[in-house]
Amino acid sequence: MFIAATIAIIIAMVLALMRALLGPTIYDRVLAVNLFGTKALLLIAVMGFLTDRPEFLDIALVYALINFIATIAIMKFFRFAHLGHPHQGDNLGDL
Repeated sequence: MFIAATIAIIIAMVLALMRALLGPTIYDRVLAVNLFGTKALLLIAVMGFLTDRPEFLDIALVYALINFIATIAIMKFFRFAHLGHPHQGDNLGDL
């Protein structure tokens, strides 16, 4: 049963990778990369369960946090063109 789940997750990862390569906008591509990271997290958790190694869940949680922070940073970069302090011309009142 878990082998079937692993195969389904790998198929979903391939589909997310295709969306990342073919996405019409940058936001579609970022979302697809985030989805790929989420599927990788699920794959790590399933593999940890299959091999009876519960420490893989800790690794999966750390990977989820890194995936979330990286997605937020990339989206902020594409919206404001910087990650630090705003430039003179940026209007932050439009949020």
